[in-house]
Amino acid sequence: MSRPEVSMAERKRRLVSDELTESALQLLAVKGYDGVTIDEIVAAAGVSRRTFFRYFASKEDVVVQFLVDMGSDMRAELAERPVDESTSQALLHAVRIPLHACAVDSERALRVVRLILRTPALHARFLERQAHWRDGLTTQLGQRLGLAPETELYPGLAAGMALTAFDAVLRRWCDSDGAEDPAALLDEAFAVIAPALDGAAGR
Repeated sequence: MSRPEVSMAERKRRLVSDELTESALQLLAVKGYDGVTIDEIVAAAGVSRRTFFRYFASKEDVVVQFLVDMGSDMRAELAERPVDESTSQALLHAVRIPLHACAVDSERALRVVRLILRTPALHARFLERQAHWRDGLTTQLGQRLGLAPETELYPGLAAGMALTAFDAVLRRWCDSDGAEDPAALLDEAFAVIAPALDGAAGR
C-alpha cells in the first residue's frame, strides 16, 4: 500500500512550521527555554503572531512539533508490515521510522531531543504525544493480531514496550551527544524485549 503524496498546501504548512521551529531552536540555544518569548520567535521567523497560533497552541508545541508526525508514521509502517512477520520485527521496523527521521537531520534532531528531555515543560508535552502514539500502535497491533485492546492486555503492553525501547534509545543517543548509533541501539533494545513480544499472544 503506497502512502498518499503530500499536497502543496501540506508542503507549505510544513515549511512554515519548520521555519518557526528552527527559529525557536536557534533562540533557545542562546537564551534558554524560559528566556525566549513567542514574540521573539515570530520576529526571527518573519511571521506574525496570528500565523504562529495558526500552527501552534503554545511555545512548547513549536519545539515538540518536530516529533508530531512520528506517531502516524509508525502506525502506517506497522500496518504495512507482512502479516507473517513476528510482532517484534514488525514493531522494530515501525519504531525505526522516527529514528530514521532523526538521522536525516541528526544535528537538528539532537538539539530538539536534548531540549525536550532536559526541559520539564517540553518533556511533559512529549509524554502526552507518546501516549497518543501508544494508543495508535495499540489499535493497529490489535487489528493485526485479531485481539481487542479493550479486553486483551497484549496489544497495549506490546506497544508500550516498543515505545519504552524508543525512549531509552533517545536518552542514550542524547547522553552520548550523538556519538552512539541510534539504529544499533534500537536493535540492541529490541533484542532484549523480543522474547516477551513474541510470546503466545505475539505469535
